[in-house]
Amino acid sequence: MYRRGMRTTVNLDSDVEAALEQLRRTEGLGPSEALNRLARKGLAVPTARLPYVHRSSSLGARCDLTNIGDVLDLLDAE
Repeated sequence: MYRRGMRTTVNLDSDVEAALEQLRRTEGLGPSEALNRLARKGLAVPTARLPYVHRSSSLGARCDLTNIGDVLDLLDAE
């Protein structure tokens, strides 16, 4: 069985409610049609992910830190 839509109650934040009312007034839409249009606009916006950039800085280490065993031996000796 195919259902055309779903009836539900939603709580809108004030900014979303204002956008909904603005769209209803300017386009002459009903509440459901305006809400669907706003939701579709939101779904159409691609989510841009920024690439991960690892930031490093010099620690002024006096030994090679790439070998953890040597580092632990050095710490034990001090």
